[in-house]
Formats: sequence, structure tokens, C-alpha cells
Amino acid sequence: MIRVVTAILILCCCLCPLGLAQMAALEASPSPALRKPEHLINFDKTLVLVSNLKLGRQDIRLALKRKSGSGFCLDATCRFVVTNYHVAILVMPKTVKGQKVLRQYLATSPDDEGATVNSGQFLKPTKYSLVRDLAVLELQRPLKNYHGVGFSLAELKIGQEVDIYVSPPDGVIKPNEKVSKFHGSYKGVMITGLLAFDYVSSAGKKIAPGASGGIVVDTASQQIVGVLNAFALNGETIAVAVPASSLAEFVSKIEPALAATLFPSDKGAISPGLTDFYPKFVPPITPHKLERRPDEPENVKVLRSRAQALLDGMRNFIAVETFEWGKRDKRSAAESAYEVQVIDGNQRFRLYPDGKEHFRDIPFPNLASTFVSGGEWSELPEMVGKEPHLKIKQAADAIIETKRIKVFQYHADSEDGICTWDTVDDFGLFETRKEATVGCYGEVWTDEDWNILRISLHYELPGRWRDYASVVTYGWLNQEGKAPLLIPLTMSAQVLNGKTMLWCRGRFINYKVFGTDVKLTRVD
Repeated sequence: MIRVVTAILILCCCLCPLGLAQMAALEASPSPALRKPEHLINFDKTLVLVSNLKLGRQDIRLALKRKSGSGFCLDATCRFVVTNYHVAILVMPKTVKGQKVLRQYLATSPDDEGATVNSGQFLKPTKYSLVRDLAVLELQRPLKNYHGVGFSLAELKIGQEVDIYVSPPDGVIKPNEKVSKFHGSYKGVMITGLLAFDYVSSAGKKIAPGASGGIVVDTASQQIVGVLNAFALNGETIAVAVPASSLAEFVSKIEPALAATLFPSDKGAISPGLTDFYPKFVPPITPHKLERRPDEPENVKVLRSRAQALLDGMRNFIAVETFEWGKRDKRSAAESAYEVQVIDGNQRFRLYPDGKEHFRDIPFPNLASTFVSGGEWSELPEMVGKEPHLKIKQAADAIIETKRIKVFQYHADSEDGICTWDTVDDFGLFETRKEATVGCYGEVWTDEDWNILRISLHYELPGRWRDYASVVTYGWLNQEGKAPLLIPLTMSAQVLNGKTMLWCRGRFINYKVFGTDVKLTRVD
């Protein structure tokens, strides 16, 4: 059910869209030493300084050197910055290049399996997993003129040439100053799972403190293969890095939609911004007769069973669902995040991260006219899997983003009683509610193995609310020691209110618990 609200007494507006950062990673070359990149990437606009100190202090150079690290843009627009876990807990950055850090995600902790006690020149002995020495900082806004680059998950060959990019040795990146670069070669995998590299001194200097969180780049493909997290202090020119595969696994848990674009695979997700492939499906009109409902085609039965399997696989989990609301093509007017707890298929919401009260539905944002839909990720698979009056047909397959996709179209009339639209008019002292059953239609996209990757929904609305359309995308969550599971990734929707187009966008992040074997206790 979609809920909308119109405030009659108070108006408020000030808006802007946020698109999910999307970047198709470059395809790794099978023989990187045999090809050169078409153009060299400017890594000066990929590396950033991670510090918690303000400019203007007299001892800024010494302080930054002692309590700062390197970081780099994870995504194309640089809204996410990657650094090491040990840098994040030492520095505890509040901003990066003037942009507020909204959320900090840590890939390891002292309680991790395989965690060991580690120490550095400025870091007191701390217990964490070296192979997961990673942190991701989510910024309030993307960093202007900064960009991410591609990643390679291909296995490195001994002697493969690399370049290591880090913050300058004094810990200060001045305007127009280039980051430090060291050329090296792959040495092998250490017992800890870290990658080891020999490197050559640059201008007589070696890698120095403040370099942690830099990047190791394959020289030939210009793709990131590791995140620098340590270097030898005994005079040897050896550096070690967390492999890019560890970063890919971490990002797939905290930002699965983003991971699908950064680390694409044959089972990758579909971009959330794609429109339906075919025009609206209108079932043929049949005479109203009291006769037995015809048996559905076998392919429709398979789709219904896969929709039910998708729903069953999402019955118990905890994650964070973020939302943004706006209108037209302006900036977001409101933003919020809720921890969603799904217990035996029932969902509850709690304001993230410190909310105490639980809600059955996402509360309306403080806007004059808006809408919310927190449950389509589960409602749509349930509708496709269980509603007998939903008319479904398979259309011709399509090639979408290099993937062969099976496309199914569906339709329901208002008389079928499947889709509902709930309107709330808020008069300040009281409110009125009106629920309408409406016609609806959309498309279901699956991969060649019938795994559902996308479901769209369109409502045929009367009155001032018109042309509602939404899309939910699904992708894979990799779990250590368990089979991958399909999970909701993104939700985007828009509707016309009079002549004004309103939009809402959301994404699922920070999966903490997932699986039908998880036992959760309800606390009311």
C-alpha cells in the first residue's frame, strides 16, 4: 500500500535529488602487461587526506603527519571514501575536504574471528583482522571534481607491475600538488591474506606514516588491486595491502547496490534508473462467464514460485533503509534513515541510529505534500507470487546492460482488489484518510536462471494524484560460509500531484543479520 499526505495549513519546500553513485568497473585484462591504458588517470583527484584537525593551527604539519592517513574515492562521484580501519579509529574524522561524514562503516572489530593485536608508529596496540583493515566514510555530499576509478579482482601474477599512490610524506595535500607515487611489483600473498609488494624509492623518499589508506594500482590496466595498510620499518622497501576482493565483500554488505556497479559480475544487479522495456500490458477482454479459471502457462508458474522463494528468503533480517524526498529535478527536501527489522516476514522501523520508538510504517517526512512506501520490496514479490487474479504474460527476452533478461508483464484491474492507494489529508488538528482500490501494471525482470532482479509498479490513479511509478531492484548478498541470497537493493518512486512531480528514493545498506536460520525476538 502506498500512503500519501497533503498538509493543508503549512507549506514547506526546498529540494534536491540524490542519485546512487554508479560506475561500471573496467574489465580486467587477461594479460595486463601486454596492454597499456588508453589514457592515464589523474589519481590526484582520487586520493584524499583523512584527518580530524582543522586548518590554521601552528603545528598543523606535525599534527597531520602524526594523526592523519590517506583515503580514496570509492564511487564515481566521490560520495564514499575508503581508508583503513586503523586510520578511522585513530583519526575519527568528522569531515573530509569540508564535507561532513554522515556515517562510518568499519569492516572489522576486536571481536572478529581471526583478529590479532596490531600496533603501529602512532597506533596503540589494537585488535582487528588485518585482511579486513578497511573503513568506508559516507559523506553528506559528493566531493566536487573528485572521482573514483575501476577495480580489478583478477588474481595478480608474481612480478606484476603496480603503482602505489599515497598522500605526500608531510601529510599535507596542497592545492595543485600531486600525491606521492611509488612504482613497484607484486611479491606474493602473506599468511595474513595481505598482498606484499616491492617498491622503489621516489625522489630519494620511502613510503612514510600517513600513507595508510592509499591505493595500489595495476600499472597496465590503471585499476585498483589493493588498499595500502602497512610498510616495512626496517629499511626494506616493502609495502602490504588489503586485497580489492576484501573491499568488494565489505561494500556488498554495507552498500550492496553500489557494490553491484563497482564490482560487476554475471550475477550483477540491474541499474535502478532503467524504465520498463515494453509498453503497458493490457490483457484481452474476455466475456464474463461462470467458468473455471484457466490453468496458467508453465513459465508463469515458475515465475510465481521464484517470487515466493524471493519472499521466503527475506523473512528475517536487519538492515538500514535510507530515504530521500524531493520534487522535480531539485535537491532533496528531506532525508532520513531507518533500521528495518524483519521478523517472520513482519517489518518494523526504528529511526537510525539512536531511535527508541518502533513504527509499523515509515513516518511521513515534514513536507507539505509527499508520499512514502517502505514495503514494496516485499509487497511486490508477494503480489506476483500469490495473487491469483494478477494477469501475467512473458514477453520476449531483452539484452539489458549486457545481460540477457527474461521480461514478464502483469496487470490488474481495480475490480481485482489487488492494488490500493491511501490518501491522508492533514488539517493540523485532525486528519482524514481515504483508501482507493486502483488498477496497476508493471514488469518483472529475471536473469536467465529465473532470479528476480527488478520489479516495477504503475498505479492508474484518479484525482490530483496521478502517474505513480516505482521500481525495486534486487541483488546478491555474499555470506561467508553460506550460499548467496537475493536481497532488496534500491527503491525509487515518483508521482504527479497536480502538475508537480514528487519523488522518493531509498536504498538498503549495512546488512547486519540475514538468513532464515536467524532467531530474532520481538520486543513490543
